[in-house]
Amino acid sequence: QLQFVESGGGLVQPGGSLKLSCTAPGFNLDPYAIGWFRQAPGKELMGVLCSERDNQITHYGDSVKGRFTIYRENAKNTVYLQMTRLEPEDTATYYCILDGVRCPGPGHKVDLWGKGTQVTVDS
Repeated sequence: QLQFVESGGGLVQPGGSLKLSCTAPGFNLDPYAIGWFRQAPGKELMGVLCSERDNQITHYGDSVKGRFTIYRENAKNTVYLQMTRLEPEDTATYYCILDGVRCPGPGHKVDLWGKGTQVTVDS
């Protein structure tokens, strides 16, 4: 049974950085595409970045380009989201997603298998 554990969120000032972690105890993430999605208050779930097994990266829009990076550490069965130059618009609950071996396309409905981690960017 897949169950994601997302961590690393918190309160940070604009311009700050955070590194989010995603793991799945007892479930091997290596063969799969793993993505980070986020949901801001009152808004729909939106894709941020997704990484396939061969490190092919899918970007969902331009809002985080040059600021966020996704990478995998297979030995730790963990996928990270390094976030820099955070903006108030990045405030959201961040979730890992798994939708097969390919990253889901924009607008594709995905299931959530974790509780997410809250990121709040505020001065």
